[in-house]
Amino acid sequence: MDNLGVKSPLKKRQSGVLLHPSSLPGPRNLSGNFGAEARRFVDFLAASGFGLWQVLPLGPTDSKGSPYRSSSAFAGNADFISLENITGFDLENSHQQQYEPPPTLEASYQLFLQKQGPRQATYKTFVDINHHWLEDYALYRSIQQMYPGLSWNHWPQDLRNHKPAALQSIRTQSETFDFILYEQFVRHHQWQNLRAYAQSKDISLMGDLPLFVAYNSADVWSHQNLFNLDDTGLPLSVAGVPPDYFSKTGQRWGNPQYNWELMAEDNFLWWRQRVEHLHRQFDLIRIDHFRGLEAYWDIPATCITALEGHWVKAPGRALLDALMDKIPNLRLVAEDLGIITPEVERLRDSYCLPGMKILQFAFDSDDSNPYLPHNLVENSVIYTGTHDNDTSLGWFNSLNEYDKHRVLSYLGTPDEAMPWPLITSAMASVALLAIIPMQDLLALGSDYRMNTPGTCDRNWRFRLQSAQLTSKLSDKLLQINKQCHRCDK
Repeated sequence: MDNLGVKSPLKKRQSGVLLHPSSLPGPRNLSGNFGAEARRFVDFLAASGFGLWQVLPLGPTDSKGSPYRSSSAFAGNADFISLENITGFDLENSHQQQYEPPPTLEASYQLFLQKQGPRQATYKTFVDINHHWLEDYALYRSIQQMYPGLSWNHWPQDLRNHKPAALQSIRTQSETFDFILYEQFVRHHQWQNLRAYAQSKDISLMGDLPLFVAYNSADVWSHQNLFNLDDTGLPLSVAGVPPDYFSKTGQRWGNPQYNWELMAEDNFLWWRQRVEHLHRQFDLIRIDHFRGLEAYWDIPATCITALEGHWVKAPGRALLDALMDKIPNLRLVAEDLGIITPEVERLRDSYCLPGMKILQFAFDSDDSNPYLPHNLVENSVIYTGTHDNDTSLGWFNSLNEYDKHRVLSYLGTPDEAMPWPLITSAMASVALLAIIPMQDLLALGSDYRMNTPGTCDRNWRFRLQSAQLTSKLSDKLLQINKQCHRCDK
């Protein structure tokens, strides 16, 4: 397949904001959710001239809150369920924020069981459409509760090996199996309601597809043959990246590698189901660590760092052919950061996938740096920074005086304080899509960064405050979007 006749998924000149739902305003010490504050954020985007909202993976997180180490590649994070005015039969959200103690999801479930009507029929349809992952996820969660703290490879043998008789016993005996199905239905229902609201405001939604999945996940447990595991269920090799900008010893992520050869035998069915699942939820999908589709860094599981890894070719072209052929109107963005080779660029360009350009990476070399605005192409997505970067203000403040002068000189020695000159440069660039993290729009410093790669603590904690979404900020952003021809208002 080549790019003759293949069109860019970026349909017009546009801008967006990166903010994970966990960062939405709400009660202290709780996650943001899909309720009234999410709709208020959509209103802010629309009033400011933005046309897109980018989120991180929406699955269950690990104990540290990372959405990239999820117990399921398909399930949704139940923390995002809004309990405002929720009942077992009416799952709609109030448009007014209420911080009084809401009813619990468990109480809602009991009410749901007592009634019959359209909601129950919708629930059954949801379970039927998602049966290929939903029951395994509910079983996985149920068994986890029976054996707390144990990885699935330490469960009793019949459960560890996914034996049908043992799983049927869990279905009938578990008190949580059916509740987990309901929990996922509610989460799905509320997300689809939020998506419909965003569409009514002409806001597109951009999701995130992590290339790898966590070892302790329903996916690896229920599809052990699709991963590179030994006879006891342990990984033979794991994923990561060699030494790079973020780490001198590389990053050992620990995700099990895929059995690509076996996956190809059914034309990548598991992948097609996974991407189609996301396609039903988003208008645009970012493939995280896209370079791993051309070649991946394979680290022996016995090694404690990523230094001992080596590159292994991946069947990216065959996979993308299968996805594009079987999923009509699929719109993908390639996260092409890191060690990018001509082979990776050819794979990306063969499908006309826009790559990512990060302004914070633009000033560490000479004028040929591919991230500098004058070197960009239209079919790309420009960011001031991503969730893995420092905030742009924090990044700028960390530079020495010479580098600060170089940045400001390139930006035309602006009068306005950072990070606004960087934001304006991104918005004015030729890239069809410009995305700005919410922290940069608020000119926040390093204390508010979302994630520091290679670390586990104090990440994923940023929370937006309702009072920060002011009409003054919205008016300023609308003016920039208009001046840069990124909105039609």
